Amino acid sequence: MIIDDFVFLMAGQETVIGSFVHLASFSSFLGGGRLVIEDFAGVSSGCRIYTGTDDFSGEGLTGPTIPSPFRAVVRSFVHIGRHAVVGANSVILPGVTLGEGCAIGANSLVNHDVEPWMVYARVPARPLRPRRSDRIKFLEAELRKACYDSQGRYIPKQRRLGLEEA
Repeated sequence: MIIDDFVFLMAGQETVIGSFVHLASFSSFLGGGRLVIEDFAGVSSGCRIYTGTDDFSGEGLTGPTIPSPFRAVVRSFVHIGRHAVVGANSVILPGVTLGEGCAIGANSLVNHDVEPWMVYARVPARPLRPRRSDRIKFLEAELRKACYDSQGRYIPKQRRLGLEEA
């Protein structure tokens, strides 16, 4: 996993981040809800991922300066599936699941679940075309063969290159 400088990650109810995940600079993960980012997913620079928000319907006052009894806060989740990628400056709202392998175009707003292996873009995000899955899944299998032993344990790079004793 790589988390670049200037990423704001506010742990909420639960935060789970898989392997081979990249969170790019100036992205934010907030809201106090549940966040799951599965293996091989990527979130580009400037993205905003919200797992919760104030309810702006008028049921309560809004903003962090207001004491809890006077606010109406909705805590939810965001689930980013395996191989999903989120383009720069996109916004993902609470209660959204990004399906396995989906791609979200830059500057998109995702306010609903998106299907696996589809490319989405625009405001609000709409499906544009399918995304190829066979090659990505093949390359994942090859990477796993190269980086993990037969029991599924990660083999450090130094050992894979023969620069370290087992």
